[in-house]
Amino acid sequence: MAEFPKVFLGTVEDAGKRLDQYLAGRLGETSRAQIQRLVAAKKVLVDGAPAKPSLRLRGAEQITILGAVESPALRAIPEEIPLDIVYQDEDLIVVNKPAGMMVHAGAGATEDDRNRGTLVNALLHRFGQLSAIGGELRPGIVHRLDKATSGLIVAAKNDRSHRKLAAQFAARQVKKAYLALVHGWVEPDRGTVAKSIRRDRVHRTRMTTRRSGGREAVTRYSVEQRIHSDYGKFTLLRLEIDTGRTHQIRVHLASLGHPVVGDTLYGAPREIPKKHGRAISLARNFLHAAQLQLEHPRTGEWLAFSLPLPRDLSEFLEHLAK
Repeated sequence: MAEFPKVFLGTVEDAGKRLDQYLAGRLGETSRAQIQRLVAAKKVLVDGAPAKPSLRLRGAEQITILGAVESPALRAIPEEIPLDIVYQDEDLIVVNKPAGMMVHAGAGATEDDRNRGTLVNALLHRFGQLSAIGGELRPGIVHRLDKATSGLIVAAKNDRSHRKLAAQFAARQVKKAYLALVHGWVEPDRGTVAKSIRRDRVHRTRMTTRRSGGREAVTRYSVEQRIHSDYGKFTLLRLEIDTGRTHQIRVHLASLGHPVVGDTLYGAPREIPKKHGRAISLARNFLHAAQLQLEHPRTGEWLAFSLPLPRDLSEFLEHLAK
C-alpha cells in the first residue's frame, strides 16, 4: 500500500462480507492484523465515515484507505527462561525448542503481550549477544519453527556465522527431518508433495496450496508406522523439506487429506473419539523437528544432531496403542 488514498467500490458480490474480510481480499499480502490496525486508527472510511472491522457490507459502499499505520519499532527483551541447549560454541547455538514457545515476537507485538516468552528473549538472557543481521526483533534467528512445533533449531552468535548459515539454508544444503503423526493411512509408503504455498485470501492465519502464484515448496515423506487403534487410523511419518515455507509440512499434509494430529487450523479435530470410551485430544501439533545436519560456518565440519520424540508425543503414541 504505497499510494494513498486508495478507493474501492463495493459490488453486489461483496454484500454480507465483513469489512476486514473484504479488505483482506483487496489488499493482497496485507495481514488481517495490519488491516485491523488500519481500521482502529480510523484510516479506513466507509462512505466517508470510520467503521468497525466487523461492519457487514451492503455491496455498494465506497471504501477509502487514507494511509498506512506506522508500527513502533520493537526490540527483543532478555528474559530468564529455561533452555534445552543441544550444542553451542563461539559461533552458533542449537536448541531443543519446546512446543508452545514462539521463536520471536511478531511484527504487531508489544512489550506487554506477544513480545514475551520467546526463544530470542531466552537466548539473549543466556548468551548476552546474538548476530544483528535479523534486526532487533529477531537477533540470531536463521530459520524458524512454528510455535506448536518442537525440536531442533539453530541460532547464530555473530554476523559472519549468520551469513554462512543463511547461505546454506538458501542453497538447500541444510538437512532437516521431522516426525509427524497424521490422521488416516498415508499411501504410498513414500512420496513427494510439490505444491506451491501462498497465504489464504480469506483466512489470513492460514496458508494454502489452492491459490496460484504461490512460492515453490517440496516435502518428501516416508511411512514410519501405521496405527490401527480404537481411535481410528493414523500414520507416523518421517518428513524432509527442501524448502522452508510458512506451515509447509502442515499445509502439504492437509492437502493430501491427512492433517497433522492436533492441528485444528488445518482440519484436524479438537477431540478424537474412541469407539467405546472417552475421546482424547492433543494440546499441540504432533510435529517434531527430529534431525538437523549442517556445515559449521567457521570450521567447515559437518554437524549432525538428532532428538527423540518429546514425552508428551511419545505418551500420546503409547495411549493410541493401548
